[in-house]
Order: sequence, then C-alpha cells, then structure tokens
Amino acid sequence: MAGILFILSAPSGSGKSTLVSQLRSLVGQLDFSISYTTRAPRGSEQEGREYHYVSAETFREMIAAGEFLEWANVFGNYYGTASASLEKARVAGRDLLLDIDVQGARQVRERVPEAVSIFILPPNPRVLATRLRNRSRAEGTIDESVIQRRLDKARQEIENYRQYSYILVNDVLDVAVESLLAIVKVERLARSGEPFDSEDARRLEELAHGCLQMEARKKLGPVLRSFGLNEEQAE
Repeated sequence: MAGILFILSAPSGSGKSTLVSQLRSLVGQLDFSISYTTRAPRGSEQEGREYHYVSAETFREMIAAGEFLEWANVFGNYYGTASASLEKARVAGRDLLLDIDVQGARQVRERVPEAVSIFILPPNPRVLATRLRNRSRAEGTIDESVIQRRLDKARQEIENYRQYSYILVNDVLDVAVESLLAIVKVERLARSGEPFDSEDARRLEELAHGCLQMEARKKLGPVLRSFGLNEEQAE
C-alpha cells in the first residue's frame, strides 16, 4: 500500500528546517526526501544530510535524463527532488515528506494530486528578517542586500498560500510543531478509515482542522497585511 506524500513549503528563514527536524523525531514511518542542489553547503551542513550537493552540469544532466520529480532555479541555484525517493517510499508503503519551494510544490501537485500540501508562514517581515540575519551571522557574513532579496521573495511566495491544503504560522515553535504533528496524524487516520472515536484523536482532528486553508485564512489577515498583502492579492 502506498503511503502519503506530504509537501512542506515556506519562505527562506521561516523555520521550516527546524519544524521538519522536530517532526521527524516525533513521527515514525516517515521518510524524508533529501533534495539535490547546486548551491554550496552552509555552516555545518553535510552531504547526504541536508542536501546532495552536485555541480550545475550534473544537475542539468539529471534534468535531461528525467530523474527529477520536481526541480526549480532559486536565486541562481538549482534545487530538485529525485523521482526515485517517491518510488522507494511507495514500494515500502511509507509516508514521504518533501521540503520544497512554491515552484516545486506546484509541479508535484500536478503529478501527485492526492499529496497533502502544507505552507509555513513567518508571523511578520520583522521576525523573518531577524531569523535571516541570525542565520547569516552563524554562517559568518551578513549581506543586507541578500536579506532584502529574500524578504521580497518571501512576499511573492506568500501570495501562493491558497494553493496549499493547510496553513501554519510559525510564531511559537512548540505550537507550530504540535499543529504539524496533528496534521500528519489526522491525515493518516483519515486514510486508514479508522474512526476518530478517542479523545486524543478528536483533539488532533480539531487542531488539524484549524489549520485547513479555509479555517486558517480567517486568522491570516495580520500576517498578510504585515507583508503588504491582502486576500485579494493572493492567488
């Protein structure tokens, strides 16, 4: 039996990597697809842990060979998910988690429409800028032009939030982790056909329901306005 494909997207600096790490430590039977990229490793990143680091030439050869489920060019660097990771999870009947950007998520949804898509938002540009500066500082350099470019990109990506099944605002980490965990568990329960007849299952269902796009949109006004957006501007 094939597992569930979970897609996570978020603007750079939104804390997505931390959420993914927390989720993977709390949930079993969940494979994580390690993407390919042409960018250089950052800080303590290691080959095969955060990414598979390849040359632009190698990446283009993989594109030509049809080896990617999705791929995109972001800030001049290629990022892509190998189709083999999805096939491996399907054969094993395990769930698969993809950490990909808006462009890649759109490609995956076209190919796997039953995928569960989750968009992570930062609470406001000020918090996002602080997180970006802290990350840059840890890497040994702070380039304000790069930070501004990422803030501009974040606004563009946030405009696409309506394309996702679930919306999470990563303001308080523990709350965001609990909500993400609830989404995964509820989707598993729903697809298993098991009833939500326990108190814990009903609590998880309520928490996940609050993150559904139509429900979350009721609370997104302040976040969207802080990025200079409103619901009419969102796609």
